[in-house]
Amino acid sequence: MSDALDKELADLDPEEKQKLKKLMEKDSKSFRSPTGLWNIIVAVLGAFMVLFYFYAAGVASVGTQYHLGVYVFITYILVFLLYPAGKAWVRAGLNLLLATILSSALAIVLFFKDHILYYERVMGLADAIKDEGLFAGLAHGASLWPLALAILALAAVLQIADLFCEKRWRNAPTPSDVLFALAAAGAVYYWLTQFEALNWRAGAENELDALISITGILISFEVCRRVLGWSMTLIGASMVAFAYFGPYLPNLLAHRGFSFERICNALFLTTNGVFGVMANVLATYVILFIFFGAFLHKSGAGRFFIDLPLAIAGRSTGGPAKVAVMASALFGSVSGSAIANTVSTGAFTIPLMKRAGFRPHVAGAIEPAASIGGMFLPPIMGAGGFLMAELTGLPYSYIMMISVGPALLYFFAVFCMIHFEAKKLNIVGIQGEEFPHWQAVLKDGWYYALPLVIITILMLMGRSPGNAAFWATLSCIAVSWVKKETRMGPREIWEAIQTGARNTLIIGATVGVIGVIVGIISLTGMGLKFSDLIIALAGNSLLLAIILIALASLVLGMGVPVTASYLIVAVLAVPALGEFGIAAIVAHQIVYWLSQDSNITPPVCVAAYAGAAVAGSDPWKTGWTAFKFAKMLYVMPLLFAFTPSILFQGKIVETKMPEIAAPFASVVQVNVRDGEDFLKGDVLVVVQAAGELKEIRAERDASAVVVPARPGGMISPGDTLVRGEIKPTPFRIFSSFFSAFLGTIAFSSLMMGYWIRRTSILEWAMLAPATFLLYWPSFITDGIGVAIVALVWIMQKTKNKREQATATA
Repeated sequence: MSDALDKELADLDPEEKQKLKKLMEKDSKSFRSPTGLWNIIVAVLGAFMVLFYFYAAGVASVGTQYHLGVYVFITYILVFLLYPAGKAWVRAGLNLLLATILSSALAIVLFFKDHILYYERVMGLADAIKDEGLFAGLAHGASLWPLALAILALAAVLQIADLFCEKRWRNAPTPSDVLFALAAAGAVYYWLTQFEALNWRAGAENELDALISITGILISFEVCRRVLGWSMTLIGASMVAFAYFGPYLPNLLAHRGFSFERICNALFLTTNGVFGVMANVLATYVILFIFFGAFLHKSGAGRFFIDLPLAIAGRSTGGPAKVAVMASALFGSVSGSAIANTVSTGAFTIPLMKRAGFRPHVAGAIEPAASIGGMFLPPIMGAGGFLMAELTGLPYSYIMMISVGPALLYFFAVFCMIHFEAKKLNIVGIQGEEFPHWQAVLKDGWYYALPLVIITILMLMGRSPGNAAFWATLSCIAVSWVKKETRMGPREIWEAIQTGARNTLIIGATVGVIGVIVGIISLTGMGLKFSDLIIALAGNSLLLAIILIALASLVLGMGVPVTASYLIVAVLAVPALGEFGIAAIVAHQIVYWLSQDSNITPPVCVAAYAGAAVAGSDPWKTGWTAFKFAKMLYVMPLLFAFTPSILFQGKIVETKMPEIAAPFASVVQVNVRDGEDFLKGDVLVVVQAAGELKEIRAERDASAVVVPARPGGMISPGDTLVRGEIKPTPFRIFSSFFSAFLGTIAFSSLMMGYWIRRTSILEWAMLAPATFLLYWPSFITDGIGVAIVALVWIMQKTKNKREQATATA
């Protein structure tokens, strides 16, 4: 944990602080704090990365290979220098791998005529072992035995040197760490310098390309393991095994299979793997906003983000918990991590909630439930919004615009649940403490919001997110100079640069393995197989398909960071949702919201466990309570699917060929063209089947988007004749938000078992259908839902009066 965070958590029990430290290490392994020369090297590399990408975003663009390669180059080196290898047995295996790489390089230079001969000998040995068995194959490779002995000897030397150096200089990288950093630098440097040549010979890579790509993939796995642990690394390794053993898999997953060399070439040498979409999004957008977040925090804005909510809601019912929601909304969008948000704002808000009367497990649950909302709230939305823009091809400013409403509804839901919980437990606001009026706080620190305003305005004006982050970061320095105590001089700017550079390593370590996973999904066609599997299991039920995707996201999220989980599930599940008539941007929003579930859903819920450590409560109980407060996380994707106008999107309606006696029919006449409107009951297509003409009529008013049917063409039952869209008119958009607003109030009451008093079983059973009716966007269902909720209110009001009269008597 950082020194600043240690100060914020100074009052925490030492045992709980240790638990929190372990949780944060689980989220990202603890890195070294080197001193002397190594500290200078690390600082210079980090500063170069920050300045290079600021230059690329704000001054002049750079070539694709430098844009992608510099980030991977510096990230890999810093990971090996800052993150230890782990236990002795792990280090032994790594030294064997490192000795193989180094010995091979020396053998090529000193003993073999060139790398081609070495490649042929090694590949020949591998083929012999595969064809003739281990022992017979080794006999064929007798000429390589001296190399094997050299590898073992060098591995033993490295192991002894590492153990000695680790005991002597605990915070310094070991010899093998330095050599791994050099090997990683060499592999990425080869990609950087050979970028154009690799594109020219794509599909016909030479022997040196293969050796470098194998080395690069193995190093990428080790980078991920050091920072994020074994779970994600093993997932990546299993994907490589999936690509290699394709012919031996069950029919549902089988494919033709690929050689290990072909897999590594595809994943390291092209822009579809390690240097693919994840690296592009990180280098183009995400790291710039991580740098921005470091500068914003250093400018003193963090205190303002807590003081303003405290002044607004501190004295209201359940005030401290409402402060947590508002502070998390402001801070979480910038932090990019629900766990970092939970710990940073929770260090202040969780003790405040406990003092106000919230039980420890409730206080520890509210903060993470509110914190994950920052991942949905513009202008930054963590890293997921940028990935969404890249995958859909839509401007990020558009992603921001459609995301505001759902994000505010999420925070409103948590706010309402807190209100009902506080009423149920009779928890009032913070008493006996003087807070300045919110207008005074706003007047004193309004300028801290300027960097966020600048980002938003620039992106709405059409500037790229990276350029907006560049100017907003500069504004953080300007804002800090308003008050003497927060002014950022050269020292503070340097500290912000170093913090920003190190913060990128956590997500940067995912680049290699995520590139492997996404690349193999593309290489093997697994995405289509997964889509077919979801469609087969769900049948015609969109609801069941979303439940299956939620389960897949939860399972994947147990070992993968949520941003990576979103990218993987999006590649797999978005096509499946498209088959159910869901627009691409709506499908991406569904997957993105569901990808956050592992943060607050047991048994993983690391953000909830972090909240429990700060609160000193039972982690399991805190996790389930956080799940209760964050239930809107599962409701919003359903609203996206069934009422897409809440995302300003139209609803897709398909007119399909009905079941007929004949196996197929011919299209006689098509009465609608692309872009034309049609009304319910209009004859869209006339078909002929078994000698009879059949009119296919529209079931809804809509506008034709695509008309696959063509006169004279053959058509089978279930084929789409006309794909239409119910346009998102202003009335439909208003109706969706109005219904969602009412439904969220009823849903919050339902979840907390309280309206104006604790609900009885009958009252709770009445609120359930009322919630469903209120969420459905029509004034008729809203009216019926409001009437049911009003009836519950009357019933509870009558009980209150009866009890009051009894008490008076």
